[in-house]
Parts: sequence; C-alpha cells; structure tokens
Amino acid sequence: MTKEKTDGAATSRKKLIREEGLMPLLEHLGEFRKRLIYVMIVLTLSLVLGIVIAEPAYDFLMSQKPANTLSLHTFSLWDGIGMYMKIAFVIALVVTLPFIAFQLWSFVKPALKPHEQRSTLKYVPFALIMFLIGLAFSYFVVFPLAFNFTRTIAGHLNLEETYGIVQYFSFMFGILIPISLLFELPLLIMFLTAIRILNPKRLRKMRRLAYFILAIIGVVVTPPDFISDILVIIPLIALYELSLFMSDVVYKKQQIADAKWREQEE
Repeated sequence: MTKEKTDGAATSRKKLIREEGLMPLLEHLGEFRKRLIYVMIVLTLSLVLGIVIAEPAYDFLMSQKPANTLSLHTFSLWDGIGMYMKIAFVIALVVTLPFIAFQLWSFVKPALKPHEQRSTLKYVPFALIMFLIGLAFSYFVVFPLAFNFTRTIAGHLNLEETYGIVQYFSFMFGILIPISLLFELPLLIMFLTAIRILNPKRLRKMRRLAYFILAIIGVVVTPPDFISDILVIIPLIALYELSLFMSDVVYKKQQIADAKWREQEE
C-alpha cells in the first residue's frame, strides 16, 4: 500500500511538472535543436537573397564616402567572391534577426505565463529596428573616424595607399557588426527582465562592471585616440542606462500584472 502511494505521489509530481510547462532536459534540447535548424534554414535562404542583391548594395556602398575617394584593388582571384559573400552575409543577418528573436521567444514561451507571453512577443520587431539604428550609427559615425585615423597614420609614415576590396569591407564590417549587435542590448535586457532572469536591482549592482566592459569594447573598435573613444563609449554607456530604465519599466509592469494574476487565482 505504501509503495502504491509512493508511486502515485511520484506520478502526480511528474504530471504537475508537465502541466506547469517545465519540459525534461531532453525535450528542452530537442526543442532548442529544432529552433536552431529553423534559424539555419532561414539564414541560408536569406543568404541566397543577399547574394542576389549584393551587387546593388555594393554599388551603393561604393558611391558613398570614403569608398568613392579610393581606388580599390583585388589581390586574389577570390577577392570578388569574398566581397560578395561578406555583403550577402550582412544582408542575411539583417533579414534573419527578427526571426532569430521570434525563435528565442518561442523557445522560452512554455515557461511564461499568458500575460508574459504577450508582453515579450512585442519585442521581436524591435530587434530589427535597434540593429538598423546601430548599423547607421556605426557606419556614419564610427567607421569614418576609424578609417580617417588609419589614413592619417599612413600619411605620416609616407606610405603609398593601396587598398584591397576584401580588406576594405572586412575593416568596415569588423566595426559595423559588433556595434550594431550592441544596440540590441536594451531589447535583450528588457526580454531577460520579462522572463525574470534579470531585474533592475541586479543591473544597478553590475553597473561598474558593465561600464568597464563597454569602455573596453569602445576602445577596441575605435582608433586609439581619446576623442574617438569618447564618441563611442558615451553612446554605449547611454545604451546601458536606457537598458536599465527599460528594465525598471518592465519590472514594475510585471509586478502589477503578477498582483492582478494572483487576485484572479484567489
């Protein structure tokens, strides 16, 4: 009789866990694998689209400063293909980013309450918006600073300027992509707050460490001069403060929603 009660209690606990939406580890891994496959499929299709429109994108970039002031060269038969693939990958990343955000939301959805599911879903389209804002900032502000600095150093050393097409785009995208992804920080922190991994109190405690990390990133992606560093570090710190503010907003709404939900349950 005792054994039957024990088995019944164990069965009840397993049923309760499943009802609350907490899947076993293997199911979590299987779900993650499925979402990852979806992302890879969409990224591949977006890469095909990127290859198709890489040429007009290339023409546009080459018509803008500083590219239109340069004579770019190829040093390998593969340089043209390499340049096309870099542009195509950036286009594919822009197209795929909202889908990645949606798949992330879908993965954590079973662990969220109904009102949390609705509140976090609205972050998905903003993933693309924030990335495009970061792309514009890095292309029109940071990239010219870095490029002009390197040309100035080359001039001081009396070096003849001969730039390769792949090297130029590698240098440009090496600045654009990291900064554009950093502009996802407010959205990421809001999402992590909504699913209760982060909260404003924890973010305030992490402020000094976050400032230090952002300052290192700002120094790495910009030329080694004080003005350029400041022009990048200040917006990055402002992003963190915006993230903290938005986290606080989400957290307060979360507390109000939880209180209403508890009242309904009672």
